[in-house]
Amino acid sequence: MVLSDPAAVVVDAPGLPRGVGLHGPPRRLCGARARRTGVRLTGRQRASWITGLFALWIATDWPVGALGSGYLASAHMAQYMLYTFFAAPMLLLAVPEDLARSVIPAGLVRRVLRAASHPLIAAVVANVVLLATHAPWTVDTVRVTQLGSFVLDVVWLLGGLVMWLPIISPLPEHRARPLIQAGYLFLAAGLVPMIPGGFLTFADDPLYRLYELAPRVGGIDPASDQQAAGVLMKVGNLPLIWPVIAATFVRAARRDDDLTAPSTPSEPTLTGATTP
Repeated sequence: MVLSDPAAVVVDAPGLPRGVGLHGPPRRLCGARARRTGVRLTGRQRASWITGLFALWIATDWPVGALGSGYLASAHMAQYMLYTFFAAPMLLLAVPEDLARSVIPAGLVRRVLRAASHPLIAAVVANVVLLATHAPWTVDTVRVTQLGSFVLDVVWLLGGLVMWLPIISPLPEHRARPLIQAGYLFLAAGLVPMIPGGFLTFADDPLYRLYELAPRVGGIDPASDQQAAGVLMKVGNLPLIWPVIAATFVRAARRDDDLTAPSTPSEPTLTGATTP
């Protein structure tokens, strides 16, 4: 990585012309066949990018990453929450629209992305990821290896990106309407996770052999650990999604006000123009 000036981030990467990166005023970000072009990140996008990377670091590094990979079900759940509800939306918010339009080719790829941004499809994908990656067989079979843990991390991040596409897709035309966003978040991210979370919280016996047989950390017994994981799944996302739902209602109300606001009539002139 080469920094040519404080406002530029220039990246040397295989397959791209040397010096391609983020620099200058918003233009089209170049691909492998383009010359030197780029886009500038706003302050909010830079902050979102840093926050997303920080969430990824917390989720993968010690202690959360190490404990979640084989010691505590609650840490395993904390990793899922960090990937899905913090890293994924922050990384999406960091992508400028011009950048997204440049790197996502028109045609099949963009049609697939648009389909994935449909609230119904995104809800199905996000909750299939939730249920499949927290099933006892998956945890006890896949989580026990380094490769399996890495695969789960990637699936959680991708599932989180898909889940947030109807809300904050870099392409505005892929976002759902505000009221649909509110209902989608309530059902897909708020209500549905409460069902498996309830099973974890009120199960009589530990569901995961991996965490049941692991050495105890801090004197936390398997039952209490699993209950904590269930509580995280049920309500751990509420402090994030409820403010987002409230914001969508505010946007919907403002949109209705703009549509219903009376326009000031203009007076015609002899030349055919209008005067305010």
